[in-house]
Amino acid sequence: MLNEMITGTLQLIPKSIVYRVARRYIAGETLSDAVREVKALNALGATATMDVLGEFVKTHAQAVAATNMALQMLDAIEEHKLTSGISVKLTSLGLDIDENFCYTNLRSIVKSASARERFVRIDMENSPYTSRTLELYKRLRKDGFENTGVVLQSRLRRSAADLMSLVEFKAKVRICKGIYIEPPAIAYQSSEEIRENYKKLLIFLFEHKMHVAIATHDDSLVAFAKDWISSIDKSTYEFQMLLGVREALRDSLLKEGYKVRVYVPFGKDWYGYSMRRLKENPEIAAYVFKAMFS
Repeated sequence: MLNEMITGTLQLIPKSIVYRVARRYIAGETLSDAVREVKALNALGATATMDVLGEFVKTHAQAVAATNMALQMLDAIEEHKLTSGISVKLTSLGLDIDENFCYTNLRSIVKSASARERFVRIDMENSPYTSRTLELYKRLRKDGFENTGVVLQSRLRRSAADLMSLVEFKAKVRICKGIYIEPPAIAYQSSEEIRENYKKLLIFLFEHKMHVAIATHDDSLVAFAKDWISSIDKSTYEFQMLLGVREALRDSLLKEGYKVRVYVPFGKDWYGYSMRRLKENPEIAAYVFKAMFS
């Protein structure tokens, strides 16, 4: 009850308090902070995905800056010999400004990553961007780029149909529950419905021999996935987790020999990301309450 009350009033809590809790879940504000975090994860045996926070840009200059930062991440990965890919959000690359402009930025990133044999995950944002995100992914594939993948959310009712449309590309798909609050007409609302749809999407991917990133911290879904992948080629799947979340589970999966990739966000736009994560996880909100009095 207290957690939900805190979650409902998060906007009233000073940023300095939120940061004291959120800093566990973000690498820091700079690229060097992210490099340091990825090195530590690599030392544990985990791989990583680096992501600079920020979305919904309104100017060409902001989109170009985000594109350049993605290219700098690729440079840093090479320079420091990190076991990592990167992820990008299309609204940070100018999707709300002009779709062709966004695609030019995206293509330049994926092309640079391809030359370095690195992978670029195109993040999925809220539902107004789902179709356009998938279309730009398919456009990349038709242009010959294979070092890229997409994300589908089990919260959305459309995800099963979207997955069908990706079969011809043998797409590399990350399945997550989804953190965006969407209306009942297009999204499942209960935890159980979201969880059951997640299982259906996983089974589809396994049966169609598509590479799947199992992105979850849910014990029941991890156990479900383990049952299915016991006889599947390990190169066709990996578990994915967020920085600072369920680290004991992460370590357990690594110890059992599974490939685990950790999402490593960084940047000055940490507040929006942190607020979404806190709202998604009311239990974490209790730490905010404690931080207010410590």
